[in-house]
Parts: sequence; C-alpha cells; structure tokens
Amino acid sequence: MNDEIKQRLKKTETWMRALFMLLFMFLLGIVKFLVLMMAFFQLGFVVFTGQVNVHLLRLGHQLAAYAGQIITFLTFNSEQHPFPFSAWPSEADDRYKSVNQENED
Repeated sequence: MNDEIKQRLKKTETWMRALFMLLFMFLLGIVKFLVLMMAFFQLGFVVFTGQVNVHLLRLGHQLAAYAGQIITFLTFNSEQHPFPFSAWPSEADDRYKSVNQENED
C-alpha cells in the first residue's frame, strides 16, 4: 500500500468526519419521516379547516433548511456541523415570509 494512503488512513479527523456523517445520515432519515408526517397533518388541517397551519409551515421551513444543511455537510460542501452542533435554522428566509404573508391575507 502506498505510504500516502497509509498516512491518510491514520488521520483521526477523517474518521471523526465519517462518524459525524453516519450520525447526520441517521438524522436525515428522521427529518424525512417528520416531513412526511407533517405533510399529512397539513393536508388534514387544510381539508378540515380550509387553511394551512402556520406553525406547521414554520416547522416545515426549518426542517427543509436543516435537511439542506445536512446534505451540504454530507456532500463535503461545508465543514460546519449542522444542529445540534450549531444553531437550529432560523425562519429569516424570504420564501417563508412570502408564503406566510399570503396565508395571513
């Protein structure tokens, strides 16, 4: 085996990243399940009340941002660890505001 490869295999930061990647893959699976459940709850809410649930909109937006952070980390586009190692995604996105404003009108 090449000495360079042996040296890279001995790096603890590579193995730590691999462990974090496994953790975030697991969390992404939970997020997917939550999104599906929220979609059904939101559909039921719309069917029974005729309007969307603003709290579910907010949570759905945050879960989408969180999934994006995880995917960005998993694809090596970011070295920043997503929640719980950094802040939970905020609601300060223009897309969310425009959807929320349409529903309040």
